[in-house]
Amino acid sequence: MNPSRIEQLKKFLEENPDDAFVNYALAIEHVNLGDDETALKFFNSLLKKNPEYIAAYYHLGKLFIRRNENQLAEQTFREGIKRTCGKEPRALDELQQALNELLSEEE
Repeated sequence: MNPSRIEQLKKFLEENPDDAFVNYALAIEHVNLGDDETALKFFNSLLKKNPEYIAAYYHLGKLFIRRNENQLAEQTFREGIKRTCGKEPRALDELQQALNELLSEEE
């Protein structure tokens, strides 16, 4: 846990609430702390304002898996895949692999 990093990010967010990277960074910090509810708030805020922020879909999907919300994880991975196609091959591959793992575990 690095409270000073979170406090610094919150200050940045106050200055620019629509900053996609800051919202993403705060979501990841809270994921790492196990604070799922706060992480979800930041991911949702980020994707509402910046639906093309591809990295968020992978981490949000993984968060849903951790919470045993596999249907939401699947929807999240599929949305990320849809938005990634033709743009970021590596991100597409990671999202597809995460989706495949999720689906194979459900069989």
